[in-house]
Amino acid sequence: MRLCSLAALLALALPAAAQSTPHLIPMPRVVTPRPDQPLNNGVTLVCTACTAEDQFTLSDLRITLAERGIPETGSGLRIVLQRLAQHPDASFTDAMKPEGYTIVSTSGMLTLTGATAEGVFYAAQTVKQMIESAGNRQFVLRAANIRDWPAMKYRGLDDDLSRGPVDTLEFQKKIVRTIAAYKENLYSPYFEHTQQYASNPLPAPPGGSITADDARELVAYAKQYHVMVVPEQEAFGHLHHALTSEVYQQLAETPHGAVLAPAQPGSLKLISQEFSELAQLYPSPFLHVGADETQDLGLGQTKAAVDRDGLGKVYLDFMQQIDITLRPLNRRLLFWGDIAQDSPDLLKTMPESFKRDTIAIGWQYNPNPHGFAKYLKPYTDAGIETWVAPGINNWSRVYPNYNLGLDNIQQFTRDGQRMGATGQLNTIWYDDGEALASNNWYGILFGAAAAWQQGESSIPQFEQTYAQVFHGDMTGKLNQAQLELMAAHELLKTDAKVSDASDLLFWSDPWAKDQQQNAAKIRPYVHELRLHAEKTLELIAQARAAAPAAASPVVYTPTNQLPSNPTNLRETDAIDALELGARRMDFIGLKFQLADEIARDYARAQMTSNSSDRTIKPSVNALLSDINGVNGRIQDIKDGYSLLRDLYAQSWLRTNRPYALRPVLEHYDYTIALWLSRMDKVRTAQRQWSDNKVLPSATETGIPAPPPASTN
Repeated sequence: MRLCSLAALLALALPAAAQSTPHLIPMPRVVTPRPDQPLNNGVTLVCTACTAEDQFTLSDLRITLAERGIPETGSGLRIVLQRLAQHPDASFTDAMKPEGYTIVSTSGMLTLTGATAEGVFYAAQTVKQMIESAGNRQFVLRAANIRDWPAMKYRGLDDDLSRGPVDTLEFQKKIVRTIAAYKENLYSPYFEHTQQYASNPLPAPPGGSITADDARELVAYAKQYHVMVVPEQEAFGHLHHALTSEVYQQLAETPHGAVLAPAQPGSLKLISQEFSELAQLYPSPFLHVGADETQDLGLGQTKAAVDRDGLGKVYLDFMQQIDITLRPLNRRLLFWGDIAQDSPDLLKTMPESFKRDTIAIGWQYNPNPHGFAKYLKPYTDAGIETWVAPGINNWSRVYPNYNLGLDNIQQFTRDGQRMGATGQLNTIWYDDGEALASNNWYGILFGAAAAWQQGESSIPQFEQTYAQVFHGDMTGKLNQAQLELMAAHELLKTDAKVSDASDLLFWSDPWAKDQQQNAAKIRPYVHELRLHAEKTLELIAQARAAAPAAASPVVYTPTNQLPSNPTNLRETDAIDALELGARRMDFIGLKFQLADEIARDYARAQMTSNSSDRTIKPSVNALLSDINGVNGRIQDIKDGYSLLRDLYAQSWLRTNRPYALRPVLEHYDYTIALWLSRMDKVRTAQRQWSDNKVLPSATETGIPAPPPASTN
């Protein structure tokens, strides 16, 4: 009794160990914080009764620790990986066994338990996030007892490889290991024409397509990370690039269109040939046939059939034929749900074999306060399994609009879980061929969190966790930087009522007559827009200053070659891309400001030129120089596009093949040349003023009228 009392008194006298909830993505179901454990003495990694898969997990964890500069010693924190079969645990429910895990923290030890290789792997990924910087290259384990398992069986990413950017193989590998680190288990490369086929070699562009060897290497690589690679080859619509070849013209619903004609026997032959090759290259349980947005259907070869039987029946009849044709491959077929959802009664009459063989993926990429049931209910009512496909809203924007993206992912995934959807396939698209892959991680990680977590994933929690987990930024400044760009998007879309910070707005010519309406809308908000963008740049600089990167960047290495240059901020390519997004947003505002100043100064120069009073200040020469002299406004616009061009090319080539970069750079070059030509026109006006004291009209010079004073 006395000993117990003494122990209690000592416990009261000693300072309590620090205890805090770790920053985690996804947030586990059950987290009980335990006292923090400093890692001053490094770690000791132990794997009991390890399989080859568990050994890979151990090596993967070892690489991460070495990248952060945490040594593996014989005296540090013991991290033990083990299987449930050797260490039974009554708290490990049947629901946990396929992919779930537990983490138990005791003094000097962390024990990771999974019933499967996947469970052990996901436990190790969580441990990576539990290790945080304590400053001065010291680290601490934010210890906790954790019980965790996924809400959805299939959690994946659909990666657009057909609208311009085509990932390098190395970047595809980075995507795989990154989504695996956040507990996704499926990667789906999207093909319209960029997978090479021996049976149909014409569509694949040289330098911009995936070879058979690329596919095999990626599949083998992904298997180590418990990620299945599921190819999506469009097999009905979205086939314009193939259908421009003369040899396929008879298969096109409309000349050089995008939809296969169901009545043509060659259509099924083409599908059979390509998917037979895909099945050999990608041995997952699924093949994705696309089949979305078949707008041309019924406008050409099948018009008579659609007029007679209806669009829904013609569409579903061909889908059934595709299913029958591909059935010998023994794969379940994924297809987009946007067309057949409009024929709910016909869906109920589809053969049971079709319902068994297929999974319908409902897709919608914007938030919906009324919910997403309508995209799934036609299929659940018909007895067809469903997945949900939200989107991160990266397409056609200078930086993704995560106001839309996060809400859409949260709401659609929540509703999918409620309605029994077994998977989530988050999507990234490159509609205009300009979006940069390194901008996408914010939406990708939130998609992973939403699919793993039960119910509605918390957006505020994610927003306050992302930078710590992904970048190792313990200041939280990179979290705030993301919020600043979201505020800039919201300002443009909601207040200015333009299509947020779109590429169209970035490229728009403020002097063009058809852009004057946009200019009038955005003019009252450019000051605030620029402040949000520039605050982003300041926050990025502050985060970098607080945790400077190592002189030599750390790269992923094979397990037998551990890096020796730890870095404090991680995923610096994504930080650079965030900075570029902010610079492009800032330039949108600056461009409209400068255009107004040019128009105003030229109008003032004309008024001054018509006055007999030569003492008026500023003089005509000074006003024209402000427009077109050293540091003149036109030069500012030209220089702005030039700098952004170079930064853009650098970011592109870090993730993509050179293929399809040229058209984007040509857009920069064309726009730069446009402003150079305007410099020449104003220079002509300057010479005329110098020679004979006459200024050409603004119309002759190409300069628009100045905006009304009340709106400037």
